[in-house]
Amino acid sequence: MRTILGTNIGIDLGTTSIVIYHEGRGIVLAEPSAAAYDTATGRLIAVGKRAYDMLGRTPDSIKVVKPLRNGVVSDFTATRHILRYFLQKICRNMVFKPNVVVCVPSSVTSLEKRTILELVIESGAGRACLIEEPLAAALGAGLRSDRPMGTMVVDIGGGTTDVAVMTMGSISTSQSINIAGNALDEAIMRQIKNERAVLIGERTAENIKKQIGCAQLRELELGLTVKGKHYVTGMPVSFELTSTEAYLAMRQNLELIADTVRQVLENTLPELAGDVLTSGIYLTGGGALLQGFDKMIENKTGIKTFVALDPLNCVALGIGFAIKNMDILFDNGGSFKTKEEIGSFESERLYTEDNNYD
Repeated sequence: MRTILGTNIGIDLGTTSIVIYHEGRGIVLAEPSAAAYDTATGRLIAVGKRAYDMLGRTPDSIKVVKPLRNGVVSDFTATRHILRYFLQKICRNMVFKPNVVVCVPSSVTSLEKRTILELVIESGAGRACLIEEPLAAALGAGLRSDRPMGTMVVDIGGGTTDVAVMTMGSISTSQSINIAGNALDEAIMRQIKNERAVLIGERTAENIKKQIGCAQLRELELGLTVKGKHYVTGMPVSFELTSTEAYLAMRQNLELIADTVRQVLENTLPELAGDVLTSGIYLTGGGALLQGFDKMIENKTGIKTFVALDPLNCVALGIGFAIKNMDILFDNGGSFKTKEEIGSFESERLYTEDNNYD
């Protein structure tokens, strides 16, 4: 079995949250992907949960940034600040820089992969390696068979949903779409604005999804008191929202996720598709916790569907398993690269949004 000398760390670089795995210690950090800046000076004020708690509640002098969109970097500088802060927090007593394995959606381009590698190196890693998100999710869900047996994993994160059929520890067929947890939140916000003429924030929409959201109509309808601002009068208002209204807001996006699962099955080799019928479909990621999601996928495909034991941490746990079994990384095209091996290019110019942070 191949090994890499030094301290090994895995990072689930998610659109909504960042989860970090430390070899020998397990998951050591799980915080929102957010940073807060002083708009006048560009000074970093807060990172992670502290920054997320400010979302929608800051004065004009402070700006909260969520630098990852659809699973890829949209703000290079802010992402670097967040990763550097977290890595320094975890590795403050280390003499040598750690080796870092970071996950990426299966649909990212070569340029995006190169950008993430450079970003991780600039944040404090000695060497960096990539692993595809559905592979990490499958490993974290316990789908680790080396036998020629097909299994399917559906990882519903914040920015992307990755669907893949695995066999012999590798991805056979996969597809990624930019519809996941954040899209469901936005759909709820849009529906309430259109139907109620009320504006709500991202955090309120996420709370609605978690509290009364569902992928199928509930037998017993739930209600939740929601607070927002009237679109016309601008006055604060509160109203009762039902689980049926939340479901109707999300239904179209849920159907698109189910359609993607069906498309991947259609593109799967017949023998592997037969295996999936036997082994079932496994849901991972925060979206898997949406009430009734497993039953909806099961009804759409006719295949038994399961929610992983720890869906929120499946990707990070899967990276940890790959770190302990380095052959998995190398057999799936991964390799640890230094800054010199990655090469230089103007990533920051390409991936920042003209922000003046430093």
